[in-house]
Amino acid sequence: MAINEDRLNEFIGRFVGALGATMAAGNIVLGDELGLYRALAEAPATAEELAARTETHPRYVAEWLRGQAAAGWVTVDGDTYSLTEEQAFGLANPDGVLFAPGAFRLAVGSLRALPHIVAAFRSGSGFGWHEHDANVFVGCEQFFRPNYLGNLVSAWIPALDGVEQRLRAGAKVADVGCGLGASTVLLGNAYPASEFHGSDYHDGSIELARKRAADAGLGERVTFETASAQSFGGTGYDLVTTFDCLHDMGDPLGAARHIREALAPDGTWLIVEPAAGDAPADNLNPVGEVYYGFSTFLCVPNALSQPGGYSLGAQAGEAAIRQVVTDAGFTRFRRAAQTPFNNVYEARR
Repeated sequence: MAINEDRLNEFIGRFVGALGATMAAGNIVLGDELGLYRALAEAPATAEELAARTETHPRYVAEWLRGQAAAGWVTVDGDTYSLTEEQAFGLANPDGVLFAPGAFRLAVGSLRALPHIVAAFRSGSGFGWHEHDANVFVGCEQFFRPNYLGNLVSAWIPALDGVEQRLRAGAKVADVGCGLGASTVLLGNAYPASEFHGSDYHDGSIELARKRAADAGLGERVTFETASAQSFGGTGYDLVTTFDCLHDMGDPLGAARHIREALAPDGTWLIVEPAAGDAPADNLNPVGEVYYGFSTFLCVPNALSQPGGYSLGAQAGEAAIRQVVTDAGFTRFRRAAQTPFNNVYEARR
C-alpha cells in the first residue's frame, strides 16, 4: 500500500489536534470547577500564587497551567500566567454571551454514556436524556444559554411578526422542552407583563428550573411542569417556543400537532434549531462536526428511546423541520433569523 506522505502528515495533525481537544474538555471543566479561570482573570499569577488564591495544590496547578498555555487557553510570560480580555471573556464569566466551559462540561457528561451508546449501536435501542450524567443537563444549559442571552431578546423575538409588541403588552407563553429553564427565565425577566409556562419531561431539570425562577424573583408569572412536548398543559398561548429540542424528540410530529392545538388562533411558534443545511454534505464543517458528535451521543439515542418513529438528529436542516411543521397542519413557515450556531423559524397556524 502506497502512503502519501503529505496526506499522512495532514491526518497526523488532525489526530493530534483532536486528541488535545479531547483532553482539553476535562481540563477546561477542571479550571471552571476549581475557579482557576476566574481567579486568573482577576490578576496574573504564578502557579504558586494561583494555587494559594484557589486553595488548590501548586504542583497540580503548575501542570494544568502549562497545558493551558500550550493549547493557547491562557497566556504565559516566564513563570507568570494571565488571561487576555478575550480569554477571560470566553472562560471566566458564566453569565456572558460566550462561556466555553459549559460546552466542554456537556461533552464530558456525554462521553460518560459511552458504554450505553456502544450497546445502543449494536441493538438499535435508544438511551434517554434522563439517563445521562448530571453534567449533561447543566452543561447543556451552559452551552446554549450564552447564545440565548446574546440573541433571544435582541434579535430573535423582534424578527417574529408582531410578537415583541404582544409580549410587552402581556402575552401567554409556553416554553416547551425548557430544560433547566434558562430560556424561560430570560424571557420572564425581559417581558414583565407576560406569563410563562415551561415544561420538560425530565423531572430533575424542572426542579432546577423552578429554583432558578424563584432565585430570579419571577414569582407566579413563571411556572413549570413535568410534561412531554406532546402533553404539556394549557391552551390559548400567544407564543410557544422550542429551543434546540425538536430534533431530539422521537415524535416531533405529535409535539407539533399538540403545539398547534395549544396556540391561540393568531399565535406563533418560535422554533430554534441547530444551524444545518439540508444535505449532510452541507454540514461538513467545524460546526457540523460539533453537532454530529453531540447528536451521536445525545440527540439520536434520545429520539430512539421514545415512541414516534423519528430520529432527526442535530443536523436535520430546514427542509426536515418544515416537513414536520407542515405535516402538523401549520400553513406558514419561514426562517426568521440565524446565527453561526442556530436557525430560527417562525410557524403560524
